[in-house]
Order: sequence, then structure tokens, then C-alpha cells
Amino acid sequence: GVSFGAPELDLDKIRTHKESVVGTLTSGLDGLCKARKIQRITGTGTLVSDTELEVDTADGKLRIAFTDLIIAVGSRPVRIPGIPYDDERVWDSTKALEIARVPRHLVIIGGGIIGLEMAGIYHGFGSEITIIEMTDSLIPPADKDLKQPLLKKIKKQYEAILTSTKVTKVEALAEHLLVHVEGVKGSAQIEADAVLVAVGRKVNTDLLGIGNTSILTTPRSWIIADQKQRTNVPHIYAIGDVTGDPMLAHRAAHQGKVAAEVAAGLPSAFTPMGIPSVAYTQPEIAWVGLTEQEAKAQSIPYKKASFPWQASGRALSSMATNGVSKALFDPATGRILGAGITGKNAGELIGEAVLALEMGAVAEDIALTIHPHPTLSETFALAAELAEGTATDSLNR
Repeated sequence: GVSFGAPELDLDKIRTHKESVVGTLTSGLDGLCKARKIQRITGTGTLVSDTELEVDTADGKLRIAFTDLIIAVGSRPVRIPGIPYDDERVWDSTKALEIARVPRHLVIIGGGIIGLEMAGIYHGFGSEITIIEMTDSLIPPADKDLKQPLLKKIKKQYEAILTSTKVTKVEALAEHLLVHVEGVKGSAQIEADAVLVAVGRKVNTDLLGIGNTSILTTPRSWIIADQKQRTNVPHIYAIGDVTGDPMLAHRAAHQGKVAAEVAAGLPSAFTPMGIPSVAYTQPEIAWVGLTEQEAKAQSIPYKKASFPWQASGRALSSMATNGVSKALFDPATGRILGAGITGKNAGELIGEAVLALEMGAVAEDIALTIHPHPTLSETFALAAELAEGTATDSLNR
């Protein structure tokens, strides 16, 4: 019942807000370092041996001998051949977040989480969007029923979504970029005002001088670490992206705590029952633990319970019915194996499923937990009721 005119973008204010958020978070970390008497050295570090590293700082090179070391150097966007990366119209995710301009037509190479999140941002700014994905589906790790509400929406909004399609090269012409693709329907060319390459991330171990040490890595250059985050060199630890998938900040943070505790002589290990993944799209998609496609591939028996948000009073009143909450349970014990939520604030709602998985909850535990009504959070409990056959808000099947 509210009418308003077309929105006007002020990119300067948008960038200022983004930089303000980043600045607040980073300055907070600086404050914590000072309060805890941690010396912070800014520079580029290179390992010299198993006990020494060299840091190239603004004031010159600095040699540091260490008794314990935690490697947390992260990752960077993958680059694929045939792309003119020196052209300012070719972006990676870091460049896209600068929000320097809004292109008329943005072509995104890669239909994973990062590509779809960026697609949502720039579509909101007014760009026409084309997504090109080499596999046969978007966000490959997520189950089809979780992706369906998002796919139904963006198929109507975006210029094109091309799956099973490979980019062979991108030409930098004066008036536009020309993207050459090969797919099931043959070859084609797509004109773009900007191209975002979002095909994954590469760990930064190759920038670390790891060859000067005894540290073992996988063929993909991931550092091999055990549950205590120790490498094969007992006083060197590795956390985060450099230890492989899933490359998620919350995984890295928990691994960092484990490494610090073990280095301090405390008993600790990284043994989570599940690590949640969230796509901050509209609607959001979140999941944790075993997925249906994993269960089928590994021949793991499961009982599925799914509650559609069309039957949720809160979703109806919030105009957020394009969602679903589901859980997978062990048919023999009733114990939760995994869960997924699609819809408004799914990333906030998945936390309950993560806790249930970590605590070894059974469907009855979740179903008998009284949730506030009307809320979106109760949809997870209603899914558990369906698994138990005790649902009253929908038919038990």
C-alpha cells in the first residue's frame, strides 16, 4: 500500500558506507591487538626455513625467528586463460566490490555463490545480467529444491543464464568486450560492458616461499593439516583457505582458535559435525551437513522432511513465500544428518540447524522445542514435525 518513484543511485554514498563498515571492523581488530599486547607487523612475509621468515616492510626487510607459526595467508581469485585481465572492464570479485560504475550489461563467468551474489547486487543497481556456468547447474553443491526458488526468480530477471557453457576467450574491443562461448547449442558471441570472472579461488601458498620449508602440500597446493591444525612440521600450523575447501571465513576463524590453543599447550581439535554454507542471494540459500545429492552419491539412507513457506503466516505477511525449510534424518535413529533453508534471512535461520547437528539432535528434539509464532524460525521445527508425522499446520506425508 505504499507508492514511491524510481530510486536514484548515489554510488559515492554506497561506497562510503561500504568503506565505513570495513574500516570499523579493521580498526576494531587493531584495538584488540593493542589491548592484548600483540605486535602487528605490516608487510609481505616469505618463509626462509622451518624456523624463520623474512618480512618486506615499508622500513626494509625484517628477519623473524619463531618457535610456533600459524599460516593464514588465504586465497585469491582464480584466473582462466583467454581473458584480457589488464583491461579495466574485466573484474574479479574484489574489483566488483569497488562499485566504480554500473555497467549496462554485466557478463559473469561462473555460476557459483560469488557469481550469483554479485549478479544480485548489480542487477539491483540496474545492470542487465548474463551468467555463464561450465557445469550443468548453478551453485553445484546445493540441492535442487533449495535452489529452485532462486532460479525461478532470476530466470525472469536476467538477460540469460547459460549452463554447460564454456568461455573460450574474451576480446577487448574499443566499444565493448566480446565474450566467445561454446555450449550445447554451439558457439556464440556475447557483447558486454564488463565481465566478472568468478570461477573459484586459488590458495596463496605459492606466494609464501613454502618450498624453503619441509611443509607438505596436496597436488592443489593446499597445506596438509591435522585436526589440531598442525602440519607435518609440529610447530607450524595452517588454517583457513590454505587448508582447502570449504573456503569460508567462519571455518577459518574456528580453525584459528584451535591452532592458537594447541600452540599454547591446551587440548583442542577442529572436529565440527558440519560447516554451514550461505549464498547471500535474494532469496538466500543456506545448508549444513549432508545434502541429498551427497547422500544419494554415497548410498546413505535418509528421511527427508520439507516445509514450504507458502504455509507460513510470517512468510505470507512478509511477502517472503518463495522459501523452504528442510531437514534430513537418519531413518533408523531419527538423528539429524543435514538441513537446508531457502528464503528471507536463511543465513540467520540455519544456525539452529547447525546447533542441532552439533548436539546430535533427533527430529523429536526439534519438533518439541517451542518456537515463537509467527516466525520464520518455526518453519524448521515444522519440518521436523513432518518427519515425526505430528504436523498440524500441513498434511503429514
